[in-house]
Amino acid sequence: MKKYDYVLVGGGLYSGVFAYLAGKQGKKCLVLEKREHLGGNLYCEETEGIHVHRYGAHIFHTSNRKVWQFVNELAEFNRYTNSPVANYLGQMYNLPFNMNTFSKMWGVSTPEQAKEKISQQRQVITGEPKNLEEQAISLVGTDIYEKLVKGYTEKQWGRDCKDLPAFIIKRLPVRFTYDNNYFNDLYQGIPIGGYNVITDKLFEGCDVELSVDYLEDREKYDSLGETIIYTGMIDAFYGYRFGKLEYRSLKFETETLPTDNYQGVAVVNYTDRETPFTRIIEHKHFEFGTQEKTVITREYPSDWSEGMEPYYPVNDEKNQELYQTYAALAQKEDRVIFGGRLGEYKYYDMDKVIESAMRMAEAQLALSSQL
Repeated sequence: MKKYDYVLVGGGLYSGVFAYLAGKQGKKCLVLEKREHLGGNLYCEETEGIHVHRYGAHIFHTSNRKVWQFVNELAEFNRYTNSPVANYLGQMYNLPFNMNTFSKMWGVSTPEQAKEKISQQRQVITGEPKNLEEQAISLVGTDIYEKLVKGYTEKQWGRDCKDLPAFIIKRLPVRFTYDNNYFNDLYQGIPIGGYNVITDKLFEGCDVELSVDYLEDREKYDSLGETIIYTGMIDAFYGYRFGKLEYRSLKFETETLPTDNYQGVAVVNYTDRETPFTRIIEHKHFEFGTQEKTVITREYPSDWSEGMEPYYPVNDEKNQELYQTYAALAQKEDRVIFGGRLGEYKYYDMDKVIESAMRMAEAQLALSSQL
């Protein structure tokens, strides 16, 4: 018998949910985390009484009642509704694209007028869209593309929209109602007290080692557990033997300002190409803060290189093919389970991470009960 039933590599949401459910069944878990804290990208730091989302804005939303009930057992959620605003050269537009956006853009007042305007502008694209630019124009027309899509997307991906594949934007949210709620999900909010409240509950009862790299001492950690739950980069697990998968990374610039309200909303996207950052987050608005000061974070997308944090898998055809070669190896592992955004090379919303971890935990625990 080994000391632990599960050694969980990575202290993010996937590992947390798995560890929490395994712990309820009496399983012993060891958590290994490279960072100096648990919680992955959900981690919050407190500054001036404000819960600062250290790794970018995280707004919980889901239509899965089971997932919503699960997170509400861990923390109480507020009524925050994600209603970001776009800043294009000082002009402010509501997101997602809706009647407020169209009214500001064109002076229209009815859905019929907005549909007609978009329909006219779409006509510049004939035939099947060959790149992201043509795909976006075919969906929302030229004005919205030029002001609200092009610059933001090029900063996000580090490439011209003409050089990006069309399938990246399969759809763009367009609403012909005056509704600024970004998400269509039934449930939405931010945990009161920040995401660390949830993290602390998820990993309660686990043994934890921080600032350690599983891959540097794999033999030691493998000997401690019956099963490894690996949520790190799948290509790194295999020593990049087929090559490195691509990611986009982010750099954050955070400052405290001597004002109680900097921008009037939690998220402002800067959609022109010249502004080097993609958005500014004002953290206090996630929890309707009334503190005397405020904390803002500018978010700069960047190319990823080894040693940087990998935030977004580059899900183009080339990288998907490479991932499949690693996934084929992963399927042959008998004591390693790969999960989460990096382990599965997949962009996951938080609720989908929870769903995935729940499924895996249920399957594992059912299996162990049969042994």
